[in-house]
Amino acid sequence: MTNTEHKSPFSRPGFIAAATVVGIIVLAAIIVLVTSLNPGTGDNTTQPTSNPTSTTPSGDAADKSVCGLSGLETKSSLTLAPTNEWELVGSVAAPTDPEGAGPGTTAGQFRTCFAHTAEGALFAAVNAVAASTDSRNSSRMWELLADGPAKDAVKDAGEQTPSSGNTRLQVAGFKVNNYSAAEATIDVAYTITSEGGSLVSYPTVIRWEDGDWKVVVTETGAPIAPGPLSNLGGYIPWAGV
Repeated sequence: MTNTEHKSPFSRPGFIAAATVVGIIVLAAIIVLVTSLNPGTGDNTTQPTSNPTSTTPSGDAADKSVCGLSGLETKSSLTLAPTNEWELVGSVAAPTDPEGAGPGTTAGQFRTCFAHTAEGALFAAVNAVAASTDSRNSSRMWELLADGPAKDAVKDAGEQTPSSGNTRLQVAGFKVNNYSAAEATIDVAYTITSEGGSLVSYPTVIRWEDGDWKVVVTETGAPIAPGPLSNLGGYIPWAGV
């Protein structure tokens, strides 16, 4: 190959290293933020998305949970912090409600099957990040990704060892940027406990596929970049620790 020929991004070591595990994408971006940006002092002006009352139509087979969890929302009703238990998954406290929002299927530190609701989407987004902090899950992380070239590249890359340094994070709050039964953007605020409590926003695009919520990843990483926060203004406080 000459220097002028186009090189597929999927063949670049940097892409494989970043995309093989969802957590690498998340934590690498956070590391950049907390080491190169200082949180401002201004208030966050973004307000929580207005969430109309949910509807629960019967739906067809494509709408149903792969593990039989009940519920189907076409509009988000998530305006308050969920009432749920928390369990340590990897190094992150993750939400759990096995008969409600999910996860409905648990294999060690790997959790799948979340309800077809906004709360289920929120739980799926956080549990994916939490699962990525345990290297034992690395060979299966592709299962949490939405269909597409990035998922295929992650699957083909096989087992990888995440390298997130000493960065540690915990959930601090959330907001639902948009929601439909097909796709949602869930913005989770994380406290970077290894960086003196710095806050960062990580919006996760999540899509309903094959009876579960799947994280959308592109060939360059997450569709929406994380950003630093000065406070939780506009977020619904929600935390397990």
